Order: sequence, then structure tokens, then C-alpha cells
Amino acid sequence: MRREWLLVLVALGLTALAGAVVYLSRPNVLTVAVGPQDGPEASLIDAYAAALDRSREDVRLKIVRYDDVRDSGLALQRNKADLAVVRPDVFLPENGLTLAILHDEALVVVRPDHSEIEEFPDLARKRLGIVVRHGADLPFLTNVLSFYDLLPDTPAVEEGAEPAPGHVTVVPLKIAEITQALADKRVDAVAVIASPASKMAGNVVRAVEAGSPERKIGFVSIPDGDAILQRFPELQSVTIPAGTFGGRPKRPDEEIRTVGASYRLMARGTVSRVAVASATQHLFEWRSRLAAAAPIAKLMKAPDFDTTVAATSARLPNHPGAVDYFEREQQTFLDRYEDYIYLVAFFGGTIGSGFAWLGQRLARKRRERVDIVLDRLLDILREIRAATTATELDAIVLEIDDLIADVVTHTRERTIDLRTVSALILAVDGVHEAVGDARRRIGLPSPDQTERRRSTQLMALHLPAAE
Repeated sequence: MRREWLLVLVALGLTALAGAVVYLSRPNVLTVAVGPQDGPEASLIDAYAAALDRSREDVRLKIVRYDDVRDSGLALQRNKADLAVVRPDVFLPENGLTLAILHDEALVVVRPDHSEIEEFPDLARKRLGIVVRHGADLPFLTNVLSFYDLLPDTPAVEEGAEPAPGHVTVVPLKIAEITQALADKRVDAVAVIASPASKMAGNVVRAVEAGSPERKIGFVSIPDGDAILQRFPELQSVTIPAGTFGGRPKRPDEEIRTVGASYRLMARGTVSRVAVASATQHLFEWRSRLAAAAPIAKLMKAPDFDTTVAATSARLPNHPGAVDYFEREQQTFLDRYEDYIYLVAFFGGTIGSGFAWLGQRLARKRRERVDIVLDRLLDILREIRAATTATELDAIVLEIDDLIADVVTHTRERTIDLRTVSALILAVDGVHEAVGDARRRIGLPSPDQTERRRSTQLMALHLPAAE
């Protein structure tokens, strides 16, 4: 019976161990909210999710699509997603922490070369055309204008009317309208909020170049980027390197400082840092592989930070899991589960001691019945010495047989140890020897050796072997 229970316990332990291994080795499935669903960011996340599935990595993505990047940010804040594509100047989730900057978008302002507009404050009383790509582009421009105490106006009804002092006329344009608008002097410069390396930004630069005398252009810088970020922390400072839009001639001929916005992959702060570290690692390590399906992958970059403390306390804080990857401090198996291992070891020892104590109590309970029989046999030894008639001895023998039958019945249902069995056999032998001596003492015939040991042999055959 003890052996069978041991096998059952071993089987249960192996089952529990197998279940724990399966549970710990299953991939982490993270829900990612993507918006807009037809944007380049969606293509990148699609390619990344497919690559994770093909490689059977420890983290997988479940994509939920939204019409706008504001909606994807709201999904993260409302805990409907673990990750989300977020543009902070459109909507910044309160619980969002950055994994990666998918790409930057900068405010690129291009002017004809003969224009007197050198820096952004020079746009006062000028007409600024803007190619609107997103609903947040005009609010973005308005925020930058407000920093310089400039107010945006809609185009004047009367053609040729100049903006009032401290005002800038903002004229929405399509790319195909830029060249003619410059030729007709309806705008003095053109702005677009886009990645400097994107096709969109390049098309705007070429359109301004086509509408400029001698096909020469210049770029308007925003030198106060750091100060602007103090007022609008969801924006960021961007530097456009010289030659970004072409090398013959070099456009721009020197680097241009401006401000911009970023599309970020963010995660809820409560998402496992191990899963986030793994997701960040694969995203950057597979950059070249992902770029074949989503060229925007070439523009991904890690958020800037100097120390781990700075990373998690920045204007737009970074997720600790992403920081683990960037700092090459990803957790090992023991690091992840050392608390659980310690708790299992601590409480496991306590529980094991409790089971051992319970086992001892149960074993003691099992022995109590046998101990009663042993005590009674010892008392019978004294009674035999005092017996003087055959009737008394016969009654004692009958009681001995009843005690032996009771012990056999009891031990068939329970296991007792070898020492207890030996003590019972010795006690039974002793009382039978004493009965024989008593018979001889009072002049009765003594039973032969076989008869005296009948009960002892019977008990030895029926008692279970000790383990």
C-alpha cells in the first residue's frame, strides 16, 4: 500500500513538473494596437508579427487595427492592448512606456533661396503653405507658432492682402499645387511634417525647388527646439543632416535644427519586462529582415538616454524591459523566477516538515492499537504466573487468540514496521511459553512445541512485511 501511494505521489509530482514546464515555456502573446491601419507603421508591425510566428519565438503579437493613431493610443490607456503605436503629440497614454521609436517626423520648412525667411520667427506676416498629412499636423504647427507668439490665420479673402502683425497665414496645399502657389506668390514658404528621409518630404522639397527662381532653395531652422520641448514635452528636437535631400547640390548645405514628432511603440507599464525585453530585442535584431517588407524599419532607433535612471524618468519614459535590452541586462531564468524559487524552497521545506509531522502522527495512531495489544500481553504474562487452575489458563489462551486475531485484522488494513511485528511475535512466544510453564506447574499436560507456536506462526504469515 505504501509503495502504491509512493508511485501515485511520484506521478503527481511529474505531472505538476510537466505542467510547470509547459506553462513557463509557452509564448507570451501581446496584443498590439496599430493605427492608422493603412500607414507604414502597420506594415512594420505586420511584418514583425509574421516573423515572430515563423521563428516560434517566446513572444508573439496579436494585432488589433484602428483607423487613427489616437485610437490606438486610447486602446493602450484603456488596457485593451499591451502594446500600441503611439504619436505622443496626438495622444499620449498615461500608462504608456516606450520600447522603440519607429520613426521621427520633423517639421520641414522649405523656402525659395531669395526669401528673407531664415528662422521660424521670420514667418511673421508671411504666408506659409502646409501639406497636411494627418489631422494633428495643423495643431502641431499652431503649437510651434504659439511659442513665438505668432497666430495662424486662414487665407485672406482678398487676394494679395498681407497678414496682420504677429500673424501667419497658413495655406493648406497639396504637393501638386506647391509649384504654382510659389509662382503666384500665394505662399512664401512650404512646410510638411514628415520623416526627412521619406518620399513625401523629398517630393515637397523638389516641388519648392521647381517653383523657385533659378531652382535654388533654403531651409528654415527652428533654433529653440530645447526650449520648445519644455513647453510641449510630447514633441522632440530633430536635426536634419546636411545633404539629406540630395548631394548635387547639397540640400541642405548644412544641418538644420527643427522640432518634430515621433511614432513610438509603447507598452503598458504592467506588461512583463521579460516579454518587453524579448520583443524589443527581436525588433531591432531583425531590422534588416523587416525592411524588405516594411522599408520604414530602417528608420527605427532606440530612445536616447544616458543612464537607466534617466531612461525611466525621461519626458517620455522608457519601459524597464526595453532598457534591459539596451543595457544588455536581460534577465536569466533564475533572475526571473528567483523569488518563486526562494518561496518554494522556504514554504516547501515548511510544508514538507508538516507532512512529516502528520505522517508521524498517523503512524503513531496506527501503532496505538498494536501498543494496546502489547500492553495487554505483558499483563497476561503476570496473570499466567498467578493462575492456579486449568480453567483460568484456558480463558487466558482464548484471550490471547482473540488478541492475535484482532492484530491481524488491524494490520491487514494498515502497514506496521518490522520492530513492532518482532515485538508482537516475541510477546506471543513469551505468553505461550508462560502458559506451558503454568500447565506443568499445576500438573496439567503441556502442549507440544508445534501447538505452542501455532498462533505465532499464524500471525507471522498474515502480518504484512515491513518496508
